[in-house]
Amino acid sequence: MSPRRNHARRRGAPSATPRDLTDERVRKGIEGRQQWQDGEWMVRSIFGGAAQKTYRCPGCMQEIRPGVAHIVAWPIDGRGDESDRRHWHTGCWKARDRRGPGVERSRNAPRYG
Repeated sequence: MSPRRNHARRRGAPSATPRDLTDERVRKGIEGRQQWQDGEWMVRSIFGGAAQKTYRCPGCMQEIRPGVAHIVAWPIDGRGDESDRRHWHTGCWKARDRRGPGVERSRNAPRYG
């Protein structure tokens, strides 16, 4: 068991509270770079409360409904720009290296071949 801290924090010491999140930062999400097999990507996490539109996930071809937290990703290694952004389910983004290419089929199309 660790001892209890009974003394006040020193001035200038980092506080335990998270940094303030502005409305713009909440709306845009948190950005970061990720390296994958197919290149380097800029990835932004969108919180559920900030998701206000319906998008189609390229990983599973299902809709991402408003209010659902998800990922927005675009290539940054010269192959594209921010206009190439795609909205992904978080699980689909993490599993995209393990899946085959998504093929969109009609309801009557056979599943084989």
